[in-house]
Amino acid sequence: MKEEPGKPPSRRERRRLALERRFGKTVAASPGITVEELSSLPTTAGTSKISCIDYAPDMVRVQEVADLETFLAEHRPAGTAVRWINVDGLEDMKVVQSLAKKYGLHPLAIEDLLNRGQRPKADSYMSAGEAQARIFILARMLRRVEGKLINEQVSIFLGHSTVITFQEYADGDVWDPIRERIKKAGSRLRVNDASFLAYGLLDAVVDHCFPILEHYGDVLEELEERILRAPNAAVFAEIHRLKREMLLVRRAVWPMRELVNSLSREAHECLSESTKVYLRDVYDHSVQIIDILETYREVAVGLSETYMTVLSNRMNEIMKVLTMISVIFIPVTFMASVFGMNFTKFPWDTQHAFEAFVVACLAVTLGMLSWFKRNGWF
Repeated sequence: MKEEPGKPPSRRERRRLALERRFGKTVAASPGITVEELSSLPTTAGTSKISCIDYAPDMVRVQEVADLETFLAEHRPAGTAVRWINVDGLEDMKVVQSLAKKYGLHPLAIEDLLNRGQRPKADSYMSAGEAQARIFILARMLRRVEGKLINEQVSIFLGHSTVITFQEYADGDVWDPIRERIKKAGSRLRVNDASFLAYGLLDAVVDHCFPILEHYGDVLEELEERILRAPNAAVFAEIHRLKREMLLVRRAVWPMRELVNSLSREAHECLSESTKVYLRDVYDHSVQIIDILETYREVAVGLSETYMTVLSNRMNEIMKVLTMISVIFIPVTFMASVFGMNFTKFPWDTQHAFEAFVVACLAVTLGMLSWFKRNGWF
C-alpha cells in the first residue's frame, strides 16, 4: 500500500515491517537533504506539535510553541542550562526546515530523520560550515496503544546545551516520566547537562520494553493453558500474531544494544564522561531485554509445536475410537453376511434362529470390549 504524501500512516501501516523510503531520491543522487531541499518535499502544514522545556538547577519553564518563527527568534530565559525542543509529527516540512536552519542540522542527519523505518544508530558530526557539532541518535520507541504494538521512529539531536527530538507520530510517547523529573527540583536531570537528558530519553525508550515483555509473558501463559484445555484455530492465530509482534520488537531492540554501546565509547564534545557511565546501565537493560525476548520467542515456538502435538494426539484418539468401532463390527458384519446368504435348509434354520444370532453378536461385541479393556486400549 503506497502512502499518500503528507498523510500520516494508519495504525496498520505503523505495525508492518516497513521498508525504507527515499523521498523521490534517484540512484546515485546527492547524499543528504539540505535545508533548501526541504521546501520541495510534500508537507502538511499545522500537523506537528512543538513543545519546549528550558531548565537549570534553580528554574524550569515549560511551553507549547504555537508560532515557531517567533519562538526561534527569542532568546532563552536567563540562566537556562538545557533546552529540550520536542516535535511530534514529521508531516510539516516547514517546522523541520526552521529547526534545521536555526540549529545547523547536518544534511545526512536530516535525510535519516525523514526516512522512516531506519535502523537504530548514532552518528557524530563535528562543526563544519553551517553545521554545528551534534550527535544524531536514531532509535525505535515501542509502546502498546489500545492493544496494538506501535513501533515509532524517534530522532534525537544532541548539542552542547540543546536537545531536539523528533517523533514520527503525534499521539503520545513514553517520556512523561522524564518531563516530571525535570519539573522536580533537585533531580539529577536538573543538575546535569544536555547529554544526561539524552541518556534519560534513551533509558525511557529501552525500559518501556519491560512492560511489553511482561504482557507477552502473561499472554504466553494464558495461551499455554488454552492449548492444553481446548486448542482451536483461534489459539494458533494468536500464537502467530504474538510471534510476529516479538519479531518486530526484536528488530527494534537488537540494534539498540549496539547504539548504546557505541555511545558509551564515543569521544565527542557534546557527550560528558559522567553520562557515559550511566549509558552502561542502559546497555545492561538492553541486553536483559534481548535475553528475555529470545526466551519468549523460543516459548512461542514451543507453543506452536505443542499445539500441533495436541491436535495430533486428539486426531489419534479419534482414529483409535473409530478403529475400535470398526474392529468390533468386523465379526458382527461377517456373521450378518453369512446369515444373509440366499440359501435354504441352513442347519440353524429353526424357530429361534434370530434370537440366537442377536445373542451371538452381543457376546462377540462384549468379548472384544473386554479384550480391549484388558490390554489397556481404552
